[in-house]
Amino acid sequence: MFEITPTTRLRKSPFFNSTVKAGVKGFQPYNNMLMPTGYGDPDAEYWRLLNGVSQWDVAVERQVELKGPDAAQLAQILSPRDLTKCVPQQGKYVALCDHRGTIINDPILLKLDEDRFWFSIADSNILFWARAVAAERGLNVEVCEPDVSPMAVQGPKAEDVIASIFGDWVRELKYFWFKETEINGIPVAVARSGWSKQGGFELYLMDGSRGDELWSLVEEAGKPWGIGPGNPNTTERIESGLLSWGGDTDDFTNPFEVRMEKYVDLDVPDDVVGIQALRRIADEGPKRHQLGIVMEGEALTAAHGQLHDIMQDGEKVGDVTCGIWSRRMEKNIGFALVSRKCSAGETVSVMKNGNNVAATLVELPFY
Repeated sequence: MFEITPTTRLRKSPFFNSTVKAGVKGFQPYNNMLMPTGYGDPDAEYWRLLNGVSQWDVAVERQVELKGPDAAQLAQILSPRDLTKCVPQQGKYVALCDHRGTIINDPILLKLDEDRFWFSIADSNILFWARAVAAERGLNVEVCEPDVSPMAVQGPKAEDVIASIFGDWVRELKYFWFKETEINGIPVAVARSGWSKQGGFELYLMDGSRGDELWSLVEEAGKPWGIGPGNPNTTERIESGLLSWGGDTDDFTNPFEVRMEKYVDLDVPDDVVGIQALRRIADEGPKRHQLGIVMEGEALTAAHGQLHDIMQDGEKVGDVTCGIWSRRMEKNIGFALVSRKCSAGETVSVMKNGNNVAATLVELPFY
């Protein structure tokens, strides 16, 4: 037994007390916060997401807010995706890159107004990065972390639950679009989004003091549809081919290597961070690509916590970046970041715990 020493460097979410009440069994650090990792019944949590509706505390998805006359300019400088046609209440998936063209985060950009944006970030400190870039470019923009904490409601019945709370207008929201509203005086932005392919919404709570109220409201509204607690589900996200920045990427991964080429516009202005490198990479061709991998052997009880070498003809050709037992496929599956000379359909071996495990490369997604 051991304990995590309390520290202000690891913050609780506004929904923390509610997750404890719901029976949370574990947490992991993410953006200097505690993210729930399960409620004690992985099978029930998985099938609830696939067949019903699941409620997640994802407040760890922090927002980096850009506000001011040059906010739109900074948003574009940070993103190699063309944002000129993005309008208020629209979101876009973007790849933030450094000057080498390496992905440093893959947030959802939400445009709240012509001079106000949020980057809803993965697990890396984009606040400091955005402030540094803004200062170096001499831009008139405030960069901060606002009091905004998302809750996800995911699964095929999520739309019915959210519509019962806010009204049928939510059914008309397009993917990644959102609307600011309130319920019982609780300010939220309702977005059709979430880290699953089962459909759903994220409620961006804009008053952290009311987290337990919002959780209880959603929990009560969802009872007719069998709502229950959950968290971003590793099995479902791998089956669905969803990228996990920092897990499926390393310090050299560019967007072209992990199926994000459609989110890169090479004709954005020259002052966009990383665009010069991305143009060179596109011209020369990326050295690696991401495929799925199906592995033989005993069922994996949890996602890989480390990389495993992929071998072909006695040569290392890449790494398994994640892996899990698929309940739907009844096979061990994962993502492979491999040399471009490797193709789907080819057989390889995976070095795991000193043993060679037979495997096959496949196209993504699995579902």
